[in-house]
Formats: sequence, C-alpha cells, structure tokens
Amino acid sequence: MTIPHSIQITATVLFAIAILHTFSVPVFARLAHKEGPHAGFWHFLSEVEVVFGVWAVVLVTVMMCVIGPTAMIEYVETRNFTEPMFVFAIMVVAASRPIIELVGLLVRMIARVLPFERRAATFFVVLTFVPLSGSLITEPAAMTLAALLLRDGYFKRPGHQGFKYTALGVLFVNVSIGGVLSAYAAPPVLMVAQTFGWDTAFMAAHFGWRAVAAVFLNAFILTMIHRKALISGALETHRGVTKDVPDDAPVPVPVITILVHLLFLVGVVLTAHHPAIFMGLLILFIGFTQAYKRFQSKLMIKEGLMVGFFLAGLVLLGGLQKWWLQDLLGGLSPVVLFWGAMALTALTDNAALTYLGSLVEGTSEAWRYMLVAGAVTGGGLTVIANAPNPAGFAILKGDFENDTISPGPLFLSALVPTLIAAFFFLL
Repeated sequence: MTIPHSIQITATVLFAIAILHTFSVPVFARLAHKEGPHAGFWHFLSEVEVVFGVWAVVLVTVMMCVIGPTAMIEYVETRNFTEPMFVFAIMVVAASRPIIELVGLLVRMIARVLPFERRAATFFVVLTFVPLSGSLITEPAAMTLAALLLRDGYFKRPGHQGFKYTALGVLFVNVSIGGVLSAYAAPPVLMVAQTFGWDTAFMAAHFGWRAVAAVFLNAFILTMIHRKALISGALETHRGVTKDVPDDAPVPVPVITILVHLLFLVGVVLTAHHPAIFMGLLILFIGFTQAYKRFQSKLMIKEGLMVGFFLAGLVLLGGLQKWWLQDLLGGLSPVVLFWGAMALTALTDNAALTYLGSLVEGTSEAWRYMLVAGAVTGGGLTVIANAPNPAGFAILKGDFENDTISPGPLFLSALVPTLIAAFFFLL
C-alpha cells in the first residue's frame, strides 16, 4: 500500500521522539522515586519496554484520523510481528528454572577445564560461550540465558555500578556479534540471508572467526579488569553460578523434566519463523509447567510481553523510515557504510537497517558485507540497537540504581567492546 508522505514524516518525528524518550528514562525514574502525586505516571514513562509501543499507538491513532481506519488497519496487517512474538516465546521458555540449571551446569563444566581460577573462569564462560551459543539457539535465547546467569550470580549485590555497566556493555556487544556464525540466529543476518544468498557455511567462513575472536577478547579484558574482585567472591551472590547447589535450593529438578523443557526450547527455535506453531508450543509449555509447579520458578510472562510490546512498536514505527534511510544507505561507499551502519544501529533496530539495505539494487559483495558487519557491530550500543537487548534490559534493570539502566553509561561501557569488534570485522 502507498502511505502519504505526510504520514511518513509524522512517523519519523514520532520515531525521533521515541528515541529521545528512551534516553530520558533515567529522568522519569528519578521523578517516580520522589513518590509525588504523579509517581505512577512517571514510573510508567520510565519503563523502557513501553516506549516504542506507546509512540506506535500515537502513530496508528494519527493514521486513523488522517487516512482512515481501513488504511491504518491495512498498514498494521502488512507488518511482520513474528520477531516480537518469537522473542516473547523464547524468553518464557529459556528463562525457566530447568533450562537455567542445565545451562549453569554446562557453564561450570567448561569453567573447570579453563586454565585460570574457577570464579573468574565461570564469569568468562558466561560472557563467551553463552553469547556464542546464540548462533545455535538464536540470539534472544542466548541473551535471556546470559542475563539470568549474570543477574543471579553477580548483579544481586547492591552497588558495584561500574562493574554492572561494563558487564552489560560486553554482554550486549557479544550477543550481537555472537549470533553471526549461522544464517538464521541473528535478526540482522536473517533479514538478508536469502536475498544475498548467504548460508551458514558462508557466515561461518566470513563472519565466524572474527566474531569468536572479538567475543573472547572482550570477555577476557573485562575478566582481567575485575579479576581480583571475582576471585575474592566480592561480586558473587549467595546463589552464584559457580555453586553446584545454591544455599536455598528448592526441590531438585528431575532429569526428565529438564529434557522436556529442552525439547520445548528446541521446538520453539526450529519453528522461529512460524508463529502459529511456536505460540502453540508455548501454550503447551505453560500447561506443562503448571502441572509440575514444584520444579519451576516464576515464568517471565510479564517481562516477555513487555519486550514483545517494545519490539512490536519498533516494527510499526520503523516500517515507515524507508523513505529516508534506504537512500542514505545506498549512497555510501563500503567502508563509510560500515561506520554509518554502526552509528545508525544505535538509533534504530539493526535488523530493520539491514533489511532496508537489502532493498538497494546493484550492490557489491563488499558493500553487503560492510552493511551487515556494521549493523551487528553496533548492536550493543543502546537498548534499541538489537532485538535481544530489551530482553536483557528487562531482566537486569532491577539491579541498577532507580531500577533503570542509564543509556549514557551503557553506551560508554559498550564503546570499547564495539571498537574491538569493529577491528576484527574490518580486517
């Protein structure tokens, strides 16, 4: 359908307002903590997960008034909401207690064979092998697992804001680049793989070793920076991931229950492009967890819905940015495109960016590589840069001051890991 240019401009203005709102969240959080008569309203505005959804509602309201409800509904129905739905489903399944205990066991097993102290080795594994597993189980699942391990193992201690921000910056960057070893796991790669003719073998050969090197170097530098505090246990909580059995462990989870959860996880991943199927699996999964409550922790239904709402708003607003973004990308040389894509990713979803780039005709292989490499490299700079980031944000924000993550410190914490990733992708 043809959207009037006035609506496209309105959508771009609302998109810019939503970005400014995202960066203003700490201000609203401080107002909410003053417990004034409008504290509830300020708290609502301080929830990053609602920002793009709220401004998307404003957009569809304007569209309904200007072009009519029929045209508005037609536009909404042409949008693809598979990714928001998938992130919601995978968050709920991956964050279940049996899956987390299985991943924690695997993390401890890998850490035991590494040639340095166990506590530091465990932290290193959480920020390397778990993000890289995103190439197999998808980036949203890897983000959910890594964020939960960090939250329960290290972030529950009050204070240590510097450590938390640097760990979050490395986590976001490593997850963004850790999913590029396959052609289906990273949203910005998935958007272009078929158009560009890239398969998993191509991704592993051209992106894989660069991503692995950057992930390991980022995590190694961060581990060395905080090595003394990690070894002493000053950063670890009483339920730390280094412990085989937490001090307050509930009823042990049977192996068969872990296997059933694992089958659900695999099923959701394999049907990631078929929402009717993976949403059906999610409903069955919820039913199973209700039948065996004693082996479960609270499911992340609310957090998953909030993240899905955020991404759905991004889909609605981002779908009307083609009029300026596509021409901008098409006019850049490959090297300039890399840095431009990395910068633009901080302001818009990297999957939307690569999709728009794939519509540019007559591009070279080098241009295509630089587009995707720049998009995944910049995916850790902000909460909106990469689709899995809101999931990590929702899981970890409660352990930061005022229950929110400030965009400025996050950007600065992710900047060095981002530049390290850029170095490897530009080799």
